Amino acid sequence: MKNIVVLTGAGISAESGLQTFRGNNGLWEGYRVEEVASPEAWQRNPEMVQRFYNMRRAACRKAMPNAAHIALKELEKKANVHIITQNIDDLHERAGSSQILHLHGEIMKAQSSKYPELVYDIEGDELHMGQLCEKGYQLRPHVVWFGEPVPNILKAMEIVSQADIFLIIGTSLQVYPAASLIHDTRPDCQVILIDPEAESFRVSNRVHLIAQKATVAVPKWVENFTE
Repeated sequence: MKNIVVLTGAGISAESGLQTFRGNNGLWEGYRVEEVASPEAWQRNPEMVQRFYNMRRAACRKAMPNAAHIALKELEKKANVHIITQNIDDLHERAGSSQILHLHGEIMKAQSSKYPELVYDIEGDELHMGQLCEKGYQLRPHVVWFGEPVPNILKAMEIVSQADIFLIIGTSLQVYPAASLIHDTRPDCQVILIDPEAESFRVSNRVHLIAQKATVAVPKWVENFTE
């Protein structure tokens, strides 16, 4: 079976109703990214950061996997599929995909503010000040904030280097280091980019562009895929 590596970004989740910030003048629910998604924001106003991610977590729980998520799960019947996602929601998991690597963390989990390797599932939608890790430090969202390292990037690079097909869905390739993964593909790897704005992206000629929404293009591509 062929190795298909899929890189997904905010566009695929947006089609499930989850708001993005890059497509909305740099705002998330009225918050500027620097107010809620950086270590400095956490130091300055942790209560606001917790409230913001509690709202996002509630929105994620209400959202449902869409046709693109479901199609990627069905693709596992035809190929060995690894999903690398920039998204912090759990829509790939709920769609049933079995090999998922989150580059930017998982909003349904919490981590210790002192020991990031201590990670916990969150019961319900809310994480509060006063909830502590086993070593007594405040829990924060298990999310990679701007200015923080991306722990899974080396693993992602290794996965991409084994791809026969690299399928990029719903990402503008502007967020690094995730955007650099395209350079870790083998020369004979087929690279396909699916996004409504794909034809405006600056990518090499080896990339096949499909300028459609994920919910339209991905099910069609999966249906037509043969080994």
